[in-house]
Amino acid sequence: MNELESKLWDAADILRGELNAAEYKDYIFGLLFLKRMNDEFSVERAALAQEYRDQGLPKEEIGELLEDPDTYRSFFVPGRARWESLRGLTLDIGPALDKAFRAIEDTPRNSELSGVLTTANYNDKERVSDRKLSQLLVLFDGLSLDRAHLESKDMLGDAYQYLIKEFADQGGSKGGEFYTPTEVVKTMVRILKPQEGDRIYDPTCGSGGMLIQSIEYIREEHGNEKNVSLFGQEINLSTWAICKMNMIFHNALGADIRKGDTIRDPRHIEGGTIMTFDKVLANPPFSLKNWGREEAAHDPYGRFVYGIPPKSYGDLAFVSHMVASLNARGRMVTVIPHGVLFRGGAEGKVREGFIRDDLVEAVIGLASNIFYGAAIPAALLVINKAKPAERKGKILFIDASEDYVKNGNKNKLRDEDIARIVETFDAFEDVERYASVVDLETVRKNDCNLNISRYVDTSEPEEKIDIPAVIADIWEIKGKAAVTEAKLNRYLRELGFDEL
Repeated sequence: MNELESKLWDAADILRGELNAAEYKDYIFGLLFLKRMNDEFSVERAALAQEYRDQGLPKEEIGELLEDPDTYRSFFVPGRARWESLRGLTLDIGPALDKAFRAIEDTPRNSELSGVLTTANYNDKERVSDRKLSQLLVLFDGLSLDRAHLESKDMLGDAYQYLIKEFADQGGSKGGEFYTPTEVVKTMVRILKPQEGDRIYDPTCGSGGMLIQSIEYIREEHGNEKNVSLFGQEINLSTWAICKMNMIFHNALGADIRKGDTIRDPRHIEGGTIMTFDKVLANPPFSLKNWGREEAAHDPYGRFVYGIPPKSYGDLAFVSHMVASLNARGRMVTVIPHGVLFRGGAEGKVREGFIRDDLVEAVIGLASNIFYGAAIPAALLVINKAKPAERKGKILFIDASEDYVKNGNKNKLRDEDIARIVETFDAFEDVERYASVVDLETVRKNDCNLNISRYVDTSEPEEKIDIPAVIADIWEIKGKAAVTEAKLNRYLRELGFDEL
């Protein structure tokens, strides 16, 4: 843990005990964002003041220009939200912070932050006292979060990701609502291979880790991560706000992250139809009930052409939405529970449609207990609307369920596990007891059952038995037994007993 991460975790320590992780994270993230915004604003304000002085502008005019939000390239911090007016507060801190966040959001220059900073109620002394808020202000006052004081441009974004993971760890099953383990996200992104110019979409984006990982992948591959368009939707208001801040901390300004229910109210609409994307990736909620089956039956966007999933399992509803959100060359990968692969009824009909249109490119089984809030094993489903010719009519099945390391009470993919999955996917070839390429005719004969164990035999081969050697061993044992019996009978006779 570096010093910044340690300091930020100290902030959580101040609130821990009175609130659970799912609650106190909103307060920490809000103050972190406020301090960062103020520090960046102060740097830009000082630079502008110097620039105006160099131009010989009078003091009064400089003052007016510095209070004009449109003067600034980045966000504008109104007077009541400035750190110097908040840092020394000891009483009624909550109301002051609420007003500060509201003032920031109400500034037209900050329209991108609308609704982001006011999700937490700081004016709730039953939950967060003035004493606790004062401690937090003192702690954040000791942090310099402008770019010049950070070792790298990614340092704050990395620290933010660190906090999200720690809050997920602390939040137990609740953590799964906003965080997908980084190792799983890396695997998904490396399968998709996003590139410059792509439109990338996560319809259940949580804290935005998959979108962030996508731009980091493009940068690692020496692409320009600025030349990519990011889109996401999140139903949970607090998580949506975390995602928005996450994008800003990672300099992904312009990422189009919207609030709402993806199934009932998809927000990325273009010309009355669902927007389409080059790459789509997601970790939707597992087996969601009451997911919106009634609305799906009258879906105006035609997303459920392969059938409507059952009311009790919403998994394939999200997959259907993702398929509809792919453009003609698009590829997607999503996390699914294994039941989706073999359950019959309505789900079987949807699978049959995917297979009929040759959309399924790969099914990859992961180890159990990897995800927060779900100990059951999960799989990755890869769908490609433009399969290369050599992959048409085939599906690759990978069983990576034994590839993991124990990490506390969870399991975790190692770097070598990720590399093996991605290399096998790229090669699209059989690997003994690990992967199998299966033609669609075989899958159809199995009633479109995509259960991995049907196609990948992971059992250890039985050891070959050398029958002549075994017989020889038996004869040797019998010979030794006969000699022993003869000796025993001799001793019995000498002692006057009957032989055996």
